[in-house]
Amino acid sequence: MVRSGLGLLLEAEDGIEVVAEAGDIDSALRAVLGHKPDVLVLDLNMPGTQTSLEALGLVRERSAGTATVVLTMQEDPEYARRALRAGALGYVLKEAADAELVEAVRRAADGRTYLAPSLGARLAATPEEPAGPPDDLSVREVEVLRLIALGHTNAEIGEQLFLSVRTVETHRAHVQQKVGRSTRAELVRYALDHRLLDTD
Repeated sequence: MVRSGLGLLLEAEDGIEVVAEAGDIDSALRAVLGHKPDVLVLDLNMPGTQTSLEALGLVRERSAGTATVVLTMQEDPEYARRALRAGALGYVLKEAADAELVEAVRRAADGRTYLAPSLGARLAATPEEPAGPPDDLSVREVEVLRLIALGHTNAEIGEQLFLSVRTVETHRAHVQQKVGRSTRAELVRYALDHRLLDTD
């Protein structure tokens, strides 16, 4: 019933079409391979022969054009970290799905990140072991990378850091060259792997 309700919510939005539904991980993976959707909405606790986090890795390998939004009741920031590291672009709490899922799906379709607002501050407030800037990134480049990973546009980054859009684009190009990553999803995973989102 919940799945059907969320499907109707998404179908009611312009530009969004629900192409398949699944009740377990195995069926979900078959549907992804069959339809190659732009976005997969995946319950973090779905039954199946694999975990949802393992399925995220398979989706990345077998349907690289599919972005994943995780839907979950887990409010622990560590679960959000794991999901984002595994390749999810969105992390939405079920209790707020009516208000947040559409936005998360639209962002994921554009290659942008969506993190449940209630988790953002907690994610920053519960750091893992600190790590210094990797790959010879400057302090400013780390700031730009963190804001990219948090889903901000170049214009928004410029406003926050008091830089021109052109300067932000230059920093972004340097970051991509230094870390060997080009897409937003790859930069998000890089930032998470190097714990660059763990401090505010």
